[in-house]
Amino acid sequence: MGSAIERPAVTGFHHVSAAVTDVESSALWYQRVLGLQRLPMTFPHHDAADGSSEKAALLLDVVTGVMIELHAPADGDGGGPRGALDHLAFGVADRATLDAWAAWLDSLTVPHGGVVDRTDPTGYATLEFRDPDGIALEFIHFPGRG
Repeated sequence: MGSAIERPAVTGFHHVSAAVTDVESSALWYQRVLGLQRLPMTFPHHDAADGSSEKAALLLDVVTGVMIELHAPADGDGGGPRGALDHLAFGVADRATLDAWAAWLDSLTVPHGGVVDRTDPTGYATLEFRDPDGIALEFIHFPGRG
């Protein structure tokens, strides 16, 4: 391609977010079947039409650090795909790497939402974009965690 910049590094898989029909039943299943630990927090679903935080559960594999977020469909009417993947998120080492990824995506003319610093429920930063089929992808940095 002749790009003057190098592709930035990814530190690993961070989390997956899935739309489910019943958040509580699904959370109990993931805890029982995969041994995941439910965390006492949820992240607002940033695509919710009314800006509200929808019903969600955040589960952690304490061995690998991988998290699974389960949430109801964004439209709230129970419609939409069942068991659908909402997005894939990849962890990066620091905030500067998010900026490097934004530059990399720009060099490839891949549209994205820019690096966004968030504060709810804690401080972190994200860079969101979509693949050619519209699947949401995200690079994410939590201070103190790669």
